[in-house]
Amino acid sequence: MIIFDALWAFAILPLPILVYLFSRAYTTQRAAVRAPILKTLVAITGDKPGEGSLVVKRNIWQHLCIFITWVLIVVALARPQWLGEPIEKTQAARDILVAVDLSGSMEAEDFAANQQSGVNRLDGVKQVLAGFVEQREHDRLALIVFGSAPYLQVPFTLDRQLFTQLLEETRIRMAGPRTMLGDAIGLAVNHFEKHNSNKRVLILLTDGNDSGSRVPPLDAAKVAADHQVTIHTIAIGDPQAVGEQALDLPSLEGISKTTGGVFFHAHTDTELADIYAQLDQLEPSEQKVTSYRPKTELYHWPLGLALILQLLMHHTFAAIRWRRQRAANTVSEQVSHG
Repeated sequence: MIIFDALWAFAILPLPILVYLFSRAYTTQRAAVRAPILKTLVAITGDKPGEGSLVVKRNIWQHLCIFITWVLIVVALARPQWLGEPIEKTQAARDILVAVDLSGSMEAEDFAANQQSGVNRLDGVKQVLAGFVEQREHDRLALIVFGSAPYLQVPFTLDRQLFTQLLEETRIRMAGPRTMLGDAIGLAVNHFEKHNSNKRVLILLTDGNDSGSRVPPLDAAKVAADHQVTIHTIAIGDPQAVGEQALDLPSLEGISKTTGGVFFHAHTDTELADIYAQLDQLEPSEQKVTSYRPKTELYHWPLGLALILQLLMHHTFAAIRWRRQRAANTVSEQVSHG
């Protein structure tokens, strides 16, 4: 479909009529004789006296070509455009950042997966998290791993296969043996801010046993709440564990409560799968669909036609004048030699 982006241009179509009515015609000078015996000369030669200037007149074809050229120029000024078929673009409406604990305490083999006990905490997380990620079709996902320091493993992306692959490549202690939980929350907040995320969700999978973050976890959670980040915490492992492998359930519950999130605890893959199902209800996958119709400029077509028409007109009338002049010269030579 053709549309015009500047319809106001058609208002100047009558402009040549106004010029014709209120502007003097173009004149050109010609040779003239001024004599006191004008009447006598007229009687002798039989010619009629005329004005000292000549109004250049056009024939009907010249008028038609000029009219068509003007219309084409006005059409070009109106910016004709071809309006294409609607195109829908799907965008992620929510950003979900997953933070996975890789500290030494995740080595504890107190997680039950595939009806087998004695699976370390990280392997249990990997097995169930992959299924959760596969269902987040319309969300942008990011991955942070943390130990003695937090690291951005996967920036926000819609590529779920890449996310799963890089998650699978993680290993316990690859980020250090300690648990810098508060620093991981701080890195997550910074990453959300860099991407101007609207709906911000952080899923924190850890045993919650912070070991000396620069910012305490609860203070980091307050900062996250100020930046509209909702944190859902998932404690992994046996709550009866002691020592370095003990779970800090009160801290994780406090983090979630501070940000308006929900606290969960998983000891088996079934419990973890149930948690992810609840998260799907709490944070349903959303998508933002925008529709637009591409526009293609067409103004060069009427401009090109106007140029071609003018070139043809000038060349045609130039050729006609040349042939007439040549015929006149031939007749003059024949008369002079006759």
